[in-house]
Amino acid sequence: MVGTTNELERGRESYAGRAWTDAYESLSHAHQAAPLGADDAELLATSAYMLGLDDEHVSGLERAHHRHLDAGDAARAVRCAFWLGINLALRREMGRASGWFGRAQRVVDREGRDCVERGYLLVPVVLAHQAAGDYEAAYAVAADATEIGERFGDADLLALAVHEQGHALLEQGRVEQGLSLLDEAMVAVTAGELSPIATGLVYCSVIGFCADVYELRRAREWTAALTRWCEEQPDMVAFTGRCRVHRAEIMQLHGAWRDALEEARRAEERFAQGTNKAAAAEASYREGEVHRLRGDFAAAEDAYRDASRSGWEPQPGLALLRLAQGNGDAAAAAIRRVAGETGERMKRARLLPAYGEIMLAVGDVREARGACRELERIAEGYAGGMLDALAAHARGAVALAEDEATAALVALRHAWRVWQELEAPYEAACERVLIGLACRALADDDAAALELEAARGVFAALGAAPDIARVDSLAPSSAPSDTHGLTARELQLLRLVAAGETNKTIAAELVLSERTVDRHVSNIFTKLSVSSRSAATAYAYENRLV
Repeated sequence: MVGTTNELERGRESYAGRAWTDAYESLSHAHQAAPLGADDAELLATSAYMLGLDDEHVSGLERAHHRHLDAGDAARAVRCAFWLGINLALRREMGRASGWFGRAQRVVDREGRDCVERGYLLVPVVLAHQAAGDYEAAYAVAADATEIGERFGDADLLALAVHEQGHALLEQGRVEQGLSLLDEAMVAVTAGELSPIATGLVYCSVIGFCADVYELRRAREWTAALTRWCEEQPDMVAFTGRCRVHRAEIMQLHGAWRDALEEARRAEERFAQGTNKAAAAEASYREGEVHRLRGDFAAAEDAYRDASRSGWEPQPGLALLRLAQGNGDAAAAAIRRVAGETGERMKRARLLPAYGEIMLAVGDVREARGACRELERIAEGYAGGMLDALAAHARGAVALAEDEATAALVALRHAWRVWQELEAPYEAACERVLIGLACRALADDDAAALELEAARGVFAALGAAPDIARVDSLAPSSAPSDTHGLTARELQLLRLVAAGETNKTIAAELVLSERTVDRHVSNIFTKLSVSSRSAATAYAYENRLV
């Protein structure tokens, strides 16, 4: 008995100090010697969860639930049933989750009194409304849960309910109000007011919600806080994989591509210890994105395939990979397909930038313009943020394709400034490439050369091999002393015609509409007094224009 008591005390102390391995081992030893009481069974179950031992967590909570019932503590039994349901729902075991939520509701109804547990059991109702896309109903139910949490002074319920209110508002397009509620929930989290599992769930959910609405600054701030929380508990497994996925995405955006790859791989290793296949797939997708940007197409293909095996749609990354491999038709088919089956507003926002880029590359300016306009509508109210930059980029790229270089410059320079403020070097360099092309279209070759040179320097520092090759292909050869009346843009097109490229290919390479290229080629023929592509090619070589 003395040994069992000592183990219990060690377990409780380790739990209080968030030393999860020691807590789990001591409480397990005590349980082997004599069945734990309900309270200690909960501590053991939570320790198992924090170590990624999901099955032990479930069985431990089941024991605690029954022991609370045997002791006549219906409220604590309901809490155990609630957390069982949440854990099983996260594991996509919806039948078992529903069963535990139903059992908890039955106990509450049987007790027939007002209690904070009624508020907890509103949370799965909120999640059901969200799954059905009814965010107004989700907000209303979450507000009821918030009121109960405030009335009973329950920090866990209040944070869970408030952050779900914020989520519902974000989904309705009420961004500032939604973010304000998320910030409110995070105050309780960072102050250490919540239980361990509630802390991790709110951390990860809020960061995910911020990422969904392209709120990079908040996602970065809360990810840093989550990282510190995880580092304070070095043996913790739960939540650390998700933390690494978020960190990988932010590292990628800030240009730390090697670090992003390493974080994504560590996330995969963490998830391999648990049952969260969706999160493991997201880590694989993030790895594929970095490989694609670096030009390691085989590794990107493998990572996207791993993500797909685990149930993650590897788009738009896979479509952009096909485009980079020169298979524009496959890229266009893939992005059209996934866009056609995606209806949720913010999920479409993640596809539309790639949709526009691919459509411009295959010469379909009309579809690119449509994608741009939809993205602009979604981006309303996001001034100065990541979504604002993506919309401005799309607007500039379409204007450039339609030979409206001045309008393109206005949009592209705005996008560049936002990316600079967000410390996103790759995206900022991509803007400078298009800015350079717009300057060249306006016959300002010096400005064009400076922009392309600056962009190339960033790409070289990042290791963005495909972009380096693209910039090199856009660099003009030494200009002839006599241009025979051709503009800089017309000289560029003449060289591509002389290289045997079709108007469609030229349009894709220079991000122009095919109609604009047709007009330029016609002007070249007129100025050179030739009537065919072969004659223009001969003229170009004879007069050293190429």
